[in-house]
Amino acid sequence: MKLFTQMTKMAVLAASISFTCASVAAEPMDLDSLLKNLEQGKSAQSVQNTQREQQFTARQNEQVKMLKDTQAKRSQMLSESERLETQFEENEIKLANLTDTLSKRMGSLKELFGVLQQVAGDSSNKFATSVVSAEIPGRSVFMDDLAQKMGSTSQLASIEDIEKVWYELQREMTEQGKVSRFNTQVIIEGGNKAEQEVVRVGAFNLISNGKYLEYSPSTNTLSELTRQPVSRYTSTAGDLQQAKNGIVQFALDPTGGSILGLLVQAPDTAEQVHQGGAVGYVILGVGLLALLIAIERFVSLLLVGGKIRRQLKDTVARDDNPLGRVMKVKDDYPNVAYDTLELKLSEAILREMPKITRNLTLIKIISVVAPLLGLLGTVTGMINTFQAITLFGTGDPKLMAGGISQALVTTVLGLVVAIPTVFIYTILNTRAKSLLLILQEQSAGIIAKRSEKGA
Repeated sequence: MKLFTQMTKMAVLAASISFTCASVAAEPMDLDSLLKNLEQGKSAQSVQNTQREQQFTARQNEQVKMLKDTQAKRSQMLSESERLETQFEENEIKLANLTDTLSKRMGSLKELFGVLQQVAGDSSNKFATSVVSAEIPGRSVFMDDLAQKMGSTSQLASIEDIEKVWYELQREMTEQGKVSRFNTQVIIEGGNKAEQEVVRVGAFNLISNGKYLEYSPSTNTLSELTRQPVSRYTSTAGDLQQAKNGIVQFALDPTGGSILGLLVQAPDTAEQVHQGGAVGYVILGVGLLALLIAIERFVSLLLVGGKIRRQLKDTVARDDNPLGRVMKVKDDYPNVAYDTLELKLSEAILREMPKITRNLTLIKIISVVAPLLGLLGTVTGMINTFQAITLFGTGDPKLMAGGISQALVTTVLGLVVAIPTVFIYTILNTRAKSLLLILQEQSAGIIAKRSEKGA
């Protein structure tokens, strides 16, 4: 074992010598220089270690100092916390004592201030929505401030505040009984603003230039209603604005504008017609076609009837009317037998019949088809309504009512077209039959005369 150890040391020494020899080979250096270099390296490493030890010691001292400072600060904060807690408890006791003292000293005034707070809050809401605020703005600000002031326990209402509440309530009641005029900015059609004279009718309506106005409390602005009532109401608004004294009739909205607001949402006649959609337009189209045909037939039958009446007074047959052309058959066949003449006259009458009854069948068809088209539009509209209910549920009654209303518009349009069309067809058909009856009557007379001659 010792022999193995000695051989290992000799191998390491040989390797060191060979490494040294290699270094010497790379950079030639003698043994003294090498020894000196080793000594300098050892000395430099010792200095570096000393510096590291000094830095470590210095940092350790700093951390000890920081720990002591933190502990001292923590002790200070704990002392401050205890002092504040003590002060808070003392303040609570003082506050409770002061509150009790305040309650005892207020006595019955506490109930008065409660009522005053309630009145101020209610009056603020009333003033905010009153049309009187369009003429006298800013009244609700004082009421809001007073209500907040009375809601706190550190402030009380003064005599001046109470008197002002009474004054504002009295002024509101007084102004509600007046018809007042004032100038202000009004939002007119198109979104533009214009300085106009506004007439306020109590707490009910505002009008300007013969139009009803809408008051917006949030923006304190006046604007013309996008859709005005019918002329018989707006005319009274114009009369009231032009009147300087005396009694004038005026269409008043007693709800303060709620009814007028609903009027804006209600569709007019033209909008209801458009709600019928494509089916509604088709119904109106066939109705217009029936009207044009009826006018043409009415004029034509009127002219033909006049010519027939003139022909009845004349013994000479003319070609400008059906009766004349039928009577002319007698002249064309003067020597034929009466039965042959009867057939010729029947042929002539049948030839005139399509001209007299032309397009009457089409009017009848339109009178029958128009209600069916209306029913078709109603069915499709109800399908759309039920689909909307499926998507959005039944929570909104306006959605269902609006859809059903639109669906029934086509039914109304169909009936509007069908009912007068039936009357028109009946009148025209009766007129045509009367003309044909005259032709048949005259034809029978001609046959009778020929029969008498033949007998």
